[in-house]
Amino acid sequence: MEWKAMVAVACMALTGGAVLAGNPDRAGSAGATQLLINPWARSSGWGLANSASVRGVEAMYGNIAGLAHVNRTEVVFANTRWLSGSGTTINSIGFAQKMGSSGVLGISATTLGFGDLPVTTVENPAGGRGNFSPTMANIGVSFGKSFSNSIHGGMLIRIVSESIANVRTQGVCFDAGIQYVTGEKENVHFGIALKNVGPAMSYSGDGLSVQGLLADVDQQQLTLEQRSANFEIPSFLNIGAAYDWHLNDMHRISFAGTFISNSFTKDQGVIGVEYAFRKMLHLRGGYMYEEGITSDQDRTTVYTGPMAGISADLPFGEEKKSAIGIDYAYRSTNPFSGIHTVGVRISL
Repeated sequence: MEWKAMVAVACMALTGGAVLAGNPDRAGSAGATQLLINPWARSSGWGLANSASVRGVEAMYGNIAGLAHVNRTEVVFANTRWLSGSGTTINSIGFAQKMGSSGVLGISATTLGFGDLPVTTVENPAGGRGNFSPTMANIGVSFGKSFSNSIHGGMLIRIVSESIANVRTQGVCFDAGIQYVTGEKENVHFGIALKNVGPAMSYSGDGLSVQGLLADVDQQQLTLEQRSANFEIPSFLNIGAAYDWHLNDMHRISFAGTFISNSFTKDQGVIGVEYAFRKMLHLRGGYMYEEGITSDQDRTTVYTGPMAGISADLPFGEEKKSAIGIDYAYRSTNPFSGIHTVGVRISL
């Protein structure tokens, strides 16, 4: 069974290389870029450097194979102040349930809120005609499975929607991933995940219509509907590795790294480290690098590199296998005042 899984990993890597044949010159030509935002606090604290070892609900963004590690039931809620000062908020909820001896079913939903924006037109560029509220959301349904103690895999289908009052779009994309765990204490992790693969999307609605008058037909009104150009979904490929250094039963230090091959922006590399005390307190930090990120003139991302996070888990139950956790993550940005994410998790 293990050799079959490794063959699948190789096929995904080759497929990912073909799908992600983009370059930075294509930046800005993709849509549905909400799919590039990690809405979960724990993995955001080290920039998803842990894509090879991410587990539970948060794996539905980082590497869907990690969903297979859910013991019984897990529920996670997260709130993000995206680019603090911009007025943008992100709310996410995820649910995972063990199915049988080795399968896990997961559902997640993410919504983005931008507040009330003034309606402006050519005739009224300063507004004064009321407000509107854009909506962006995505819903994912996934399944993870453990093929052995070492091989874990998963797949996810995600529905994406974006709209204002008179223009909207909807699409679908897929994720797939595999994680491989080895070592005497199962402390060596490798993972690969292909994300956001799907057909092109386009906008439609009355907002794309233009009204005019036929001068030679008694000023008869005519409505012309314009067609939106298609746009692609921003696919990317994660390749990661992680190592858990168990100092003793109370202390653990984990080192992790992930290479992100983006189809419409520059490739990125993320490294991170996490310290855990008695599986109750976790401190983590990381750094993301892409070409030009250290220069204000050459930087093409809002991120400036550093990130950090903290988690506290309170075990409960007769065997202390259940826990309630609180997570916080911060990512530095320029401009704006960074990204703050707070999450609450219940693991049963």
